[in-house]
Amino acid sequence: MPVLIRHLAVVWRWLVAVLALAAIVLSLVQLQRQEQGLRITDHTVGETPVRVFRPAHGDKAPVVVIAHGFAGSQQLMQPFALTLAKNGYVAVTFDFTGHGRNPVPMRGDVDEPTRITGVLVAETGRVADFARALPESDGRIAILGHSMASDIVIRYAQAHPEVEATVAVSVFSPAATGERPGNLLIIIGSLEPSMLINEGLRIINLSVGGGAEPGRSYGDFKDGSARRLALSSGVEHIGVLYSQDSMREALTWVNEAFGRHGDGWIDRRPIWMALLFAGLIALAWPLSKLLPQAAPEPMGASLTWKQLLPAALLPAVLTPLILWKAPTEFLIILLGDYLTLHFLVYGLLTAAIVLYLQRHTRTGLFQPRPRPLPAPHHGPGTRLDRFLASGTVVPSAGKLAIAALAVSAYNIFAFGWPLNAYAFSFMPIEPRLHLIAAVAVGSVIYFVTAEWMSHGKHARRGAYALVKLCFLLSLAIAVALNLKKLFFLIIIVPAILLLFLAFGLISNWSYRATNHPLPGALANAAVFAWAIGITFPMVIR
Repeated sequence: MPVLIRHLAVVWRWLVAVLALAAIVLSLVQLQRQEQGLRITDHTVGETPVRVFRPAHGDKAPVVVIAHGFAGSQQLMQPFALTLAKNGYVAVTFDFTGHGRNPVPMRGDVDEPTRITGVLVAETGRVADFARALPESDGRIAILGHSMASDIVIRYAQAHPEVEATVAVSVFSPAATGERPGNLLIIIGSLEPSMLINEGLRIINLSVGGGAEPGRSYGDFKDGSARRLALSSGVEHIGVLYSQDSMREALTWVNEAFGRHGDGWIDRRPIWMALLFAGLIALAWPLSKLLPQAAPEPMGASLTWKQLLPAALLPAVLTPLILWKAPTEFLIILLGDYLTLHFLVYGLLTAAIVLYLQRHTRTGLFQPRPRPLPAPHHGPGTRLDRFLASGTVVPSAGKLAIAALAVSAYNIFAFGWPLNAYAFSFMPIEPRLHLIAAVAVGSVIYFVTAEWMSHGKHARRGAYALVKLCFLLSLAIAVALNLKKLFFLIIIVPAILLLFLAFGLISNWSYRATNHPLPGALANAAVFAWAIGITFPMVIR
């Protein structure tokens, strides 16, 4: 029976691997197929990276300049770009100063955004001039922006009446008036904060005099007075960029503005991206079985619930209190510097508490408890002779290094390539490399302590989930204490939760294979440092 069970386990692993690979290949083929019929080229306007999407064949057409939001990049706006380009428009995306692959940091005080706003509006203007000068352009232009960029595109359109339609996604703009910009569509996710929905209604009411309703159009495209607030169902601040409701509303609006009619093609990447990343996560399970066992028995703190609760809760409460009034602006990545310190302080507090709780144990953080060796015997054919002669046994430290490198590489590159291609900028440019290293100082300390306290031979079921939830609780407390400075963390918490879930699974599979929490901890630390160092904008204050 044990032999049969082992054989069934091997068959099951192979089946999961085959199904995961099939899901990955199918989703990549479908994502690539969405670009068929288009000609996509990369350009640079000054230092600004620009990508142009246009039909491979056809007449000249209006251009739509598409701008991303805070901590975004042009990849985030691809669903709009593909939807518009497949319907005959010339769509142009770009990376704002300080974002994505743009090597130039923003300069100024984000609490006094006038100067930064002016820089971003001017940059949008340079990209718009480039777009209108393209050979495929018929000279007409519309503009679309998300979140931070909703205010930027509204200000640009106000100063340039030749803009025939403006689409503001997740809008917040004190600059909007009842008359300008012309032909304004506002799109907001139905699950976004109510303040954004109220802001959208406020802007529409400037034109209609009150009583505006979502889903209803006002005014006339001919005189530029058209106004509409659309709610994309079931999505939040990031999901609104992938919603078919958003794509359909934007396409219909620019079609009305330009008097055009496309074939109605809508980007449908969410289902294929979900299948792709599900396949990558699933594939990690059979691959984890190839990792070397680094310890003879499961390592970790093995905390009881009586020990675990204070070790998990105290850092969650103390970290935001310690950092509340502390200066945190030591890196040029906005919010990334705070997250680095939050990781660091949280990890150090956790380590101190866990070490205090384990002060009577003999196990160290990185090596299993030493076991007495049998008396040496050097006769021919002994186990020691076979051990030395085989040349295949790797010391525990070496196995840990191999496992950590393998899991880190999988997390960063297997996930990183499709993320960079279809979701957001994930491959670093040279000015960001040292930022990734700086963030890693904090993330390594946090994840090593978090993984250690969550595991062990007698670890409690649910310990891992509790530890991660406490960290999210800690971020929530930090935001509540300093809402103005850390407000954007509210928006990215769903992304952090998804990362915890996906890479937490992989971390636990690597733990079961290696018997040690360090490979998963270092891999998680690497991917979080990588993501934070690349995603958040560079700002010189």
